Amino acid sequence: MNDHIKLQQEHLINLTPEMKSFLNKTRAGLKGTERRQFMAHVVSLMGKGGQRRAQDELGWERGTIRKGMKELKSGIICVDNFSGRGRKPSEFKFISLLEDIKSIIEPICQTDPTFKSTQLYSPITAQEVHNRLVELKGYSADEIPSVITINRKMNQLGYRLKKIAKCKPKKNSGNG
Repeated sequence: MNDHIKLQQEHLINLTPEMKSFLNKTRAGLKGTERRQFMAHVVSLMGKGGQRRAQDELGWERGTIRKGMKELKSGIICVDNFSGRGRKPSEFKFISLLEDIKSIIEPICQTDPTFKSTQLYSPITAQEVHNRLVELKGYSADEIPSVITINRKMNQLGYRLKKIAKCKPKKNSGNG
């Protein structure tokens, strides 16, 4: 029995190009926990030094292999936090950005004169708000978010770019 395990390990020690291709294709078809546990199984079959060999010969990440090995040994599955990744909104870097945008737009915003909606309309463009943030609020021209981002923040705050015509008086129908 011991000789059988030794033969298996010796067979996996010399990974052929076909075997490497098969292992990488199988790994690519799996996601999350299944992928990590597959990698851990393969590495455990390689024996001592398997993690380094998998990294060198198969291009696998050793941190992922270690995580899979811990999952196999403990039986506890690690939950992936994909939603925690990515870029944070501009408000994380510029804490007062939304308040500064409001302070620029609020004094000049208008509501629909027909009162058909409660939507607030801004007569100034996102480019103008961007310029005023630099001039009036002291933001650095190099660090301030782009005009597109400012436009998105304006929309997020409920402002839309639109000039509102003043209420026109009703025309006299001529009856008197």
